Amino acid sequence: MALTQPKIDATEARLAALAVPSGASWMVDARSDAVARVRAMGLPARRDEYWRYTRPDSLIQTEAPQAALFEGEETPVFGGFDRLKVVFVDGVFDPEASDALEGENLSIERLSDVAQADIHWAKDLFGVLETNGQTPVERPLAALNTAFATDGVVIRATGVVSKPVSLIYIHKSETSDAMLHHVIKVDDGAELTILENGPAAARFNKVMEIDVADNAGFHHIRAQGRDHERRAVTHMFARLGTQSTFKSFTLTVNGKMTRNECVIELTGDDAIAHVAGSALGDGDFHHDDTVFITHDAERCESRQVFKKVLRNGATGVFQGKILVKQGAQKTDGYQISQSLLLDDDSQFYAKPELEIYADDVICSHGSTTGAIDEEAMFYLRARGVPHGIATDLLTLAFLAEAVDEIENQELADEISNRLEGWLTRRRAG
Repeated sequence: MALTQPKIDATEARLAALAVPSGASWMVDARSDAVARVRAMGLPARRDEYWRYTRPDSLIQTEAPQAALFEGEETPVFGGFDRLKVVFVDGVFDPEASDALEGENLSIERLSDVAQADIHWAKDLFGVLETNGQTPVERPLAALNTAFATDGVVIRATGVVSKPVSLIYIHKSETSDAMLHHVIKVDDGAELTILENGPAAARFNKVMEIDVADNAGFHHIRAQGRDHERRAVTHMFARLGTQSTFKSFTLTVNGKMTRNECVIELTGDDAIAHVAGSALGDGDFHHDDTVFITHDAERCESRQVFKKVLRNGATGVFQGKILVKQGAQKTDGYQISQSLLLDDDSQFYAKPELEIYADDVICSHGSTTGAIDEEAMFYLRARGVPHGIATDLLTLAFLAEAVDEIENQELADEISNRLEGWLTRRRAG
């Protein structure tokens, strides 16, 4: 389909404001291909099928909208955990604040350094999983990232990595416009945990490409919050081998506009992919989870569990799809998206999808929207629980199914404590 002139103009204006970074020939080729794909697709517009519920304007305009800096006293998430810290300030790696980029069974390099190498294993992954993830749904902001992201990390786990790698994103400039691109490879039998937290920038575009080999495990826990005026679009592209495991959880408690996309291919038999998220929105809050999971092997399992709590006119979006290809027998696919609306002004849009071409599968999806359970509220109030505390308790119970997807109990407790703290502060305020 030919692009409309407004879409062409918006795309060319954005491209003209950016410069393709230099690098080795393979990197230059990958970036040039990405630029060509952006031009062919055009940057997203409201009439695009997968953007009908989310306005992309602030993500594609030439300059980033200003975002005020957070001034609260809240301690950073994961601060009490033993972890390897990798810090970015407004999208630029900060070696002084970071730990040494090394560890047992682990190699970490900056993308800017890898880009200059003539030979590197990342050549087989950089932009490759992102390109694969453009079919059947186009994701032009991810291609834009591949073309122009100048920083990020390239991580390879060659065995079980005992200490989580913590990617910390600090926002210091009210007009910062950051793009980060991470490439992660988890070798056969290896296991790696990635933690992410921080607002990153006034506007943030991030891509993470993850290759999980046979018998390997990848765990990902992310917290998005603090600076409320920030805007972000993030993408995860994952490829799973035989008997591999991929588990990702995201907590979002602030942000004017956040869109998290996750695209997963289960290419090896008996692979497992779980994607979950909890979002709490208040006021001018728009949060969009868009997930696409493809089953292309036998006896694979996938779960999508997303819960959103919205009030004071906040908006939540969930778009989730399970595609079961021909021959992907014994597939077990589960998808649930639910919202709890604490007033009549908030809204939730859901678009769950199943597309199945195998005949021996178990797949289900469901989506619900509702208010606080009046019977449960009456039960708590009758026992002397104040209305605000009762509301918080029922909200935490509603979110529990998503938080339970976190395998590490200490990390799950940290997320639960953050949720409780956010609710308490909102009640006090």
